[in-house]
Amino acid sequence: MKSSKAQITAKFHKIPTIRFEDQRLTSFSGLLIFQLLFKRINLKQRLKQCFAHLKVSPIFGRHLIVMLIIVHLLIGFRRLREIDYYRDDPIVLRLMGLRKLPDVSTISRALSQMEKEDVENVRQLSRSLVIEGLLREQLPRLTLDFDGSVQSTKGHAEGTAVGFNKAKKGARSYYPLFCTVAQTGQFFDVHHRPGNVHDSNGAEQFMLSCFNETKTHLKSTLLESRMDSAFFNQNILSMFNNNMSNLQLRSLSKDSLSLRK
Repeated sequence: MKSSKAQITAKFHKIPTIRFEDQRLTSFSGLLIFQLLFKRINLKQRLKQCFAHLKVSPIFGRHLIVMLIIVHLLIGFRRLREIDYYRDDPIVLRLMGLRKLPDVSTISRALSQMEKEDVENVRQLSRSLVIEGLLREQLPRLTLDFDGSVQSTKGHAEGTAVGFNKAKKGARSYYPLFCTVAQTGQFFDVHHRPGNVHDSNGAEQFMLSCFNETKTHLKSTLLESRMDSAFFNQNILSMFNNNMSNLQLRSLSKDSLSLRK
């Protein structure tokens, strides 16, 4: 039976008081901290703006699906079916602003219908949140780490391929390239790739976009890049040489290098 939007959504503004002595805490009471954080950064509304171009507005909007995935990962789950472990938890529902959570089929369908523009908007929001934090920190030096990470999958998931996989040899996998901020440990951006590519595949444009994004907002911050020897090739060096006139190169060790802007 279909439910109306009024039956699904709810508005929660007050942060409840946690009382340990009455022993009525749920397993996910720690999410109250994230309720306050999400409110301060206006996460739900900013996610909603990522999908403002869509003409159709389902009961469980795309922004709610993305937010639920974030919560799902925060509390330690990975598979969508595991949503059943907290489906009726009042703290999760309060954090989401919902009276009930969507079914797994609804989540899967919404994710499969997301277009490239939707993904890019969410990706841009993620970068913006990291930059806002870096602006508050006012770091004099910022180091961007670039490295790939093998992500094993089961079956024949779309976009996977058999490649180097030390943990599960012969398994299909992804091999995304991550850009992380060394000083804070935050993920700044990710370049999605199948598991059968070289470490440096698509790296030059991805690195350049990360540098351009950070330099645009952190004008007075000294930028550094840290990467291993797999990225030491003519294409990447030419890219830096052509796009960054004040770039200096120094060797950290025999198998790593640092780029300083």
